[in-house]
Amino acid sequence: MKIELLFPELSTVYGDAGNVLYLKKTCKDAEFIETSLQSKPYFIENDVDMICLGSMTEKSQIFAINALKPYVNRINELIEDGVVFLATGNSMELFGEYIAEDDIKTEALGIFPFYSKRSSEYFRHNSMFLGDFEDIEVVGCRSQFSYIYNQCDYSFMKVKGGIGNNPDDLNEGIHYKNFFATYVLGPILPLNPKLTKHILSLAGFEGDVAFENEAMDAYNLRLEKLKQEGVNFILGEHW
Repeated sequence: MKIELLFPELSTVYGDAGNVLYLKKTCKDAEFIETSLQSKPYFIENDVDMICLGSMTEKSQIFAINALKPYVNRINELIEDGVVFLATGNSMELFGEYIAEDDIKTEALGIFPFYSKRSSEYFRHNSMFLGDFEDIEVVGCRSQFSYIYNQCDYSFMKVKGGIGNNPDDLNEGIHYKNFFATYVLGPILPLNPKLTKHILSLAGFEGDVAFENEAMDAYNLRLEKLKQEGVNFILGEHW
Protein backbone atom coordinates (compact mmCIF):
# COMPACT_ATOMS: atom_id res chain seq x y z
CA MET A 1 0.00 0.00 0.00
CA LYS A 2 1.39 3.40 -1.02
CA ILE A 3 0.19 6.66 0.50
CA GLU A 4 1.45 9.98 -0.87
CA LEU A 5 1.47 12.96 1.48
CA LEU A 6 1.45 16.18 -0.55
CA PHE A 7 3.34 19.22 0.71
CA PRO A 8 3.71 18.27 4.40
CA GLU A 9 5.74 21.45 4.95
CA LEU A 10 2.62 23.48 4.06
CA SER A 11 -0.01 21.33 5.75
CA THR A 12 0.86 22.39 9.27
CA VAL A 13 -2.19 24.27 10.56
CA TYR A 14 -5.40 23.30 12.41
CA GLY A 15 -3.87 20.03 13.62
CA ASP A 16 -4.34 18.28 10.27
CA ALA A 17 -0.89 16.74 10.61
CA GLY A 18 -2.59 14.50 13.18
CA ASN A 19 -4.32 12.72 10.30
CA VAL A 20 -0.91 11.73 8.94
CA LEU A 21 0.30 10.55 12.34
CA TYR A 22 -2.82 8.42 12.69
CA LEU A 23 -2.39 6.92 9.23
CA LYS A 24 1.21 6.00 10.02
CA LYS A 25 0.17 4.37 13.30
CA THR A 26 -2.63 2.46 11.56
CA CYS A 27 -1.00 1.46 8.26
CA LYS A 28 2.31 0.30 9.65
CA ASP A 29 3.22 -1.73 6.57
CA ALA A 30 2.37 1.03 4.10
CA GLU A 31 4.94 3.03 2.18
CA PHE A 32 4.54 6.75 2.84
CA ILE A 33 5.89 9.13 0.21
CA GLU A 34 6.28 12.72 1.39
CA THR A 35 6.28 15.09 -1.58
CA SER A 36 7.63 18.57 -0.92
CA LEU A 37 6.55 21.67 -2.82
CA GLN A 38 9.74 21.62 -4.89
CA SER A 39 9.41 17.93 -5.85
CA LYS A 40 7.56 16.30 -8.71
CA PRO A 41 4.59 14.39 -7.27
CA TYR A 42 5.19 10.67 -7.04
CA PHE A 43 1.71 9.97 -8.45
CA ILE A 44 2.68 11.42 -11.83
CA GLU A 45 4.69 8.38 -12.90
CA ASN A 46 3.75 5.82 -10.26
CA ASP A 47 0.69 4.10 -8.87
CA VAL A 48 -0.51 5.08 -5.41
CA ASP A 49 -3.41 3.90 -3.29
CA MET A 50 -4.11 7.13 -1.43
CA ILE A 51 -3.19 10.82 -1.67
CA CYS A 52 -3.53 13.20 1.30
CA LEU A 53 -3.44 16.97 1.55
CA GLY A 54 -4.14 19.05 4.67
CA SER A 55 -4.92 22.57 5.80
CA MET A 56 -2.53 25.40 4.99
CA THR A 57 -2.28 29.18 5.11
CA GLU A 58 -3.97 31.29 2.45
CA LYS A 59 -0.61 32.20 0.88
CA SER A 60 0.41 28.55 0.83
CA GLN A 61 -2.74 27.73 -1.13
CA ILE A 62 -1.33 29.69 -4.07
CA PHE A 63 1.96 27.80 -3.93
CA ALA A 64 0.13 24.47 -3.83
CA ILE A 65 -2.17 25.38 -6.73
CA ASN A 66 0.80 26.40 -8.89
CA ALA A 67 2.63 23.19 -8.00
CA LEU A 68 -0.32 20.98 -8.98
CA LYS A 69 -1.64 22.83 -12.04
CA PRO A 70 0.65 21.04 -14.54
CA TYR A 71 -0.80 17.72 -13.39
CA VAL A 72 -4.55 18.37 -13.49
CA ASN A 73 -5.12 15.76 -16.21
CA ARG A 74 -3.29 13.13 -14.18
CA ILE A 75 -5.25 14.05 -11.03
CA ASN A 76 -8.51 13.70 -12.94
CA GLU A 77 -7.36 10.34 -14.27
CA LEU A 78 -6.54 9.07 -10.78
CA ILE A 79 -9.89 10.26 -9.41
CA GLU A 80 -11.75 8.49 -12.21
CA ASP A 81 -9.70 5.35 -11.59
CA GLY A 82 -10.81 5.28 -7.96
CA VAL A 83 -7.61 6.30 -6.19
CA VAL A 84 -8.46 7.54 -2.69
CA PHE A 85 -7.97 11.27 -2.10
CA LEU A 86 -8.37 12.96 1.27
CA ALA A 87 -8.25 16.77 1.32
CA THR A 88 -9.00 18.36 4.68
CA GLY A 89 -9.59 21.94 5.78
CA ASN A 90 -9.01 24.64 3.19
CA SER A 91 -7.04 22.28 0.94
CA MET A 92 -10.48 21.37 -0.44
CA GLU A 93 -10.58 24.80 -2.05
CA LEU A 94 -7.66 23.95 -4.36
CA PHE A 95 -9.88 21.57 -6.32
CA GLY A 96 -12.54 24.16 -7.21
CA GLU A 97 -12.63 26.70 -10.03
CA TYR A 98 -11.24 29.70 -8.17
CA ILE A 99 -10.73 31.33 -4.78
CA ALA A 100 -12.22 34.82 -4.49
CA GLU A 101 -11.14 37.49 -2.03
CA ASP A 102 -13.22 40.63 -2.55
CA ASP A 103 -12.66 41.47 -6.23
CA ILE A 104 -9.56 39.30 -6.68
CA LYS A 105 -9.90 35.77 -8.08
CA THR A 106 -7.15 33.17 -7.90
CA GLU A 107 -7.64 30.40 -10.44
CA ALA A 108 -7.64 26.97 -8.79
CA LEU A 109 -7.37 23.48 -10.31
CA GLY A 110 -10.89 23.45 -11.76
CA ILE A 111 -11.54 19.79 -11.04
CA PHE A 112 -14.94 20.36 -9.40
CA PRO A 113 -17.55 23.06 -10.26
CA PHE A 114 -17.48 25.13 -7.09
CA TYR A 115 -15.70 28.30 -6.01
CA SER A 116 -14.41 29.54 -2.68
CA LYS A 117 -14.93 32.97 -1.20
CA ARG A 118 -13.31 34.78 1.70
CA SER A 119 -13.21 38.36 2.90
CA SER A 120 -10.12 40.52 3.23
CA GLU A 121 -11.41 41.37 6.72
CA TYR A 122 -10.42 37.81 7.68
CA PHE A 123 -13.07 36.85 10.16
CA ARG A 124 -12.52 33.28 11.27
CA HIS A 125 -15.56 31.03 11.64
CA ASN A 126 -15.37 28.47 14.45
CA SER A 127 -17.90 25.72 15.12
CA MET A 128 -18.40 22.11 16.10
CA PHE A 129 -19.78 19.65 13.56
CA LEU A 130 -22.05 16.64 13.42
CA GLY A 131 -23.03 15.08 10.13
CA ASP A 132 -23.96 11.90 8.27
CA PHE A 133 -21.95 10.12 5.61
CA GLU A 134 -24.05 7.18 4.43
CA ASP A 135 -24.64 5.23 7.68
CA ILE A 136 -21.68 6.78 9.54
CA GLU A 137 -22.08 9.73 11.89
CA VAL A 138 -19.12 12.12 11.68
CA VAL A 139 -17.93 14.46 14.43
CA GLY A 140 -15.38 17.24 14.39
CA CYS A 141 -14.91 20.98 14.35
CA ARG A 142 -14.46 23.82 11.86
CA SER A 143 -12.09 26.80 11.85
CA GLN A 144 -11.90 28.72 8.60
CA PHE A 145 -11.78 32.07 6.83
CA SER A 146 -13.69 31.01 3.70
CA TYR A 147 -16.66 29.03 2.36
CA ILE A 148 -17.44 27.21 -0.86
CA TYR A 149 -20.41 27.79 -3.15
CA ASN A 150 -22.05 26.08 -6.16
CA GLN A 151 -21.19 22.73 -4.63
CA CYS A 152 -23.31 20.86 -7.24
CA ASP A 153 -24.12 17.16 -6.74
CA TYR A 154 -21.01 15.93 -4.96
CA SER A 155 -21.87 16.25 -1.30
CA PHE A 156 -19.76 14.35 1.23
CA MET A 157 -21.98 14.71 4.32
CA LYS A 158 -25.39 15.95 5.39
CA VAL A 159 -25.25 18.41 8.27
CA LYS A 160 -26.98 17.52 11.55
CA GLY A 161 -25.24 20.13 13.69
CA GLY A 162 -23.10 23.10 12.68
CA ILE A 163 -22.87 24.42 9.13
CA GLY A 164 -22.15 23.04 5.69
CA ASN A 165 -20.03 24.34 2.85
CA ASN A 166 -21.41 27.79 3.68
CA PRO A 167 -23.86 29.05 6.32
CA ASP A 168 -26.85 28.51 4.00
CA ASP A 169 -25.91 24.99 2.85
CA LEU A 170 -26.72 21.73 4.65
CA ASN A 171 -24.27 19.81 2.47
CA GLU A 172 -20.66 19.52 3.64
CA GLY A 173 -17.59 18.71 1.62
CA ILE A 174 -17.04 16.99 -1.70
CA HIS A 175 -17.37 13.26 -2.37
CA TYR A 176 -16.96 11.79 -5.83
CA LYS A 177 -15.95 8.14 -6.32
CA ASN A 178 -13.09 7.82 -3.79
CA PHE A 179 -12.33 11.53 -3.57
CA PHE A 180 -13.14 12.97 -0.14
CA ALA A 181 -12.75 16.64 0.78
CA THR A 182 -14.05 18.39 3.87
CA TYR A 183 -13.67 21.48 6.01
CA VAL A 184 -14.07 19.27 9.10
CA LEU A 185 -11.02 19.24 11.33
CA GLY A 186 -10.34 17.52 14.60
CA PRO A 187 -8.20 16.03 13.07
CA ILE A 188 -10.98 14.09 11.40
CA LEU A 189 -9.38 10.62 11.14
CA PRO A 190 -8.56 9.86 14.80
CA LEU A 191 -11.85 11.44 15.87
CA ASN A 192 -13.84 9.17 13.52
CA PRO A 193 -12.54 5.59 13.53
CA LYS A 194 -15.56 4.29 11.60
CA LEU A 195 -15.02 6.79 8.80
CA THR A 196 -11.28 6.12 8.82
CA LYS A 197 -11.82 2.37 8.42
CA HIS A 198 -14.20 2.99 5.53
CA ILE A 199 -11.84 5.33 3.67
CA LEU A 200 -8.83 3.06 4.21
CA SER A 201 -10.78 0.02 3.02
CA LEU A 202 -11.23 1.77 -0.32
CA ALA A 203 -7.44 2.00 -0.54
CA GLY A 204 -7.06 -1.72 0.17
CA PHE A 205 -6.38 -1.65 3.90
CA GLU A 206 -7.90 -4.35 6.08
CA GLY A 207 -7.67 -4.43 9.84
CA ASP A 208 -8.15 -2.25 12.87
CA VAL A 209 -7.25 1.40 13.10
CA ALA A 210 -4.73 2.50 15.70
CA PHE A 211 -5.98 2.50 19.30
CA GLU A 212 -9.35 1.39 17.99
CA ASN A 213 -11.01 0.67 21.34
CA GLU A 214 -9.88 3.97 22.84
CA ALA A 215 -10.78 5.85 19.63
CA MET A 216 -14.27 4.34 19.64
CA ASP A 217 -14.79 5.22 23.31
CA ALA A 218 -13.78 8.84 22.62
CA TYR A 219 -15.92 8.93 19.47
CA ASN A 220 -19.00 7.61 21.26
CA LEU A 221 -18.57 10.09 24.12
CA ARG A 222 -18.18 13.02 21.73
CA LEU A 223 -21.17 11.82 19.72
CA GLU A 224 -23.28 11.60 22.86
CA LYS A 225 -22.36 15.13 23.94
CA LEU A 226 -23.02 16.62 20.49
CA LYS A 227 -26.47 15.04 20.48
CA GLN A 228 -27.50 16.58 23.78
CA GLU A 229 -30.33 19.09 23.60
CA GLY A 230 -29.26 22.71 23.49
CA VAL A 231 -25.71 22.16 22.25
CA ASN A 232 -24.31 25.39 20.80
CA PHE A 233 -22.49 24.27 17.64
CA ILE A 234 -21.57 27.75 16.43
CA LEU A 235 -18.71 29.11 18.50
CA GLY A 236 -18.56 32.46 16.70
CA GLU A 237 -16.31 34.56 14.51
CA HIS A 238 -13.25 36.55 15.42
CA TRP A 239 -10.24 38.19 13.86
